[in-house]
Amino acid sequence: MTTLDSLNMLAGGLFLLTAFGIVAARQARSSLGLFIAQSLLLAASALLLGLRYNSSHLYGVAVVNVVAKVILIPWILRRTLHQEIYTRREIDQVLNIPTSLLIALTLAIVAYFLTVPLQRAIEAQFRGPNIAIGFAVILLGTYTLAVRREAVPLLIALLAMENGAFFAGISLARTLPLLVELAIATDGLIVVFIAGVLIRAVHKHIGTTEVGALTRLRELTPDVQEEGSVRN
Repeated sequence: MTTLDSLNMLAGGLFLLTAFGIVAARQARSSLGLFIAQSLLLAASALLLGLRYNSSHLYGVAVVNVVAKVILIPWILRRTLHQEIYTRREIDQVLNIPTSLLIALTLAIVAYFLTVPLQRAIEAQFRGPNIAIGFAVILLGTYTLAVRREAVPLLIALLAMENGAFFAGISLARTLPLLVELAIATDGLIVVFIAGVLIRAVHKHIGTTEVGALTRLRELTPDVQEEGSVRN
């Protein structure tokens, strides 16, 4: 194992830890900070693999990830969302944090065993920690979507799942055209901008971004309308 492979394994371990951190984060600011760190580690892994296999495409992936996910996406979220969402409110979730971490650990172990047949099926030069870790982060992101109730953490969980998919993909598709990466990054920026504007509008009108509150608001709408009709 070369030094670059060892550094890539270290980046992969830290990448997985950020996914656990997103599961356990209590505030939207912490989730965003962990996503930024996760994106930096994704770029670092792409750079290390690019150096290991002399792939200019992976260099491009690293640069695009830093620009899109470390700089632009956090900037868009901070500009479009109310600061109270980051500073004051704790994230509401279905299960407590210790239980969530135990489930997340189980999912990471399951991801490892599920990717063992894939590791054996592919060529030796494509084997490495990226596939198992990337798949584990996808599962952890899916779990975060299932237990979180706030719109911003749900959006960050989706972005973390995308990071997991790319983390696994860069070890399999080392000649991914830069144009494809740019197109995916642009789509991600557009989605984040639209979601940020919608979340800001919802927070301005009802004072919360909790998904359950939006459901209750929808259920109460006919009663409110009927009450208004009676008054008129």
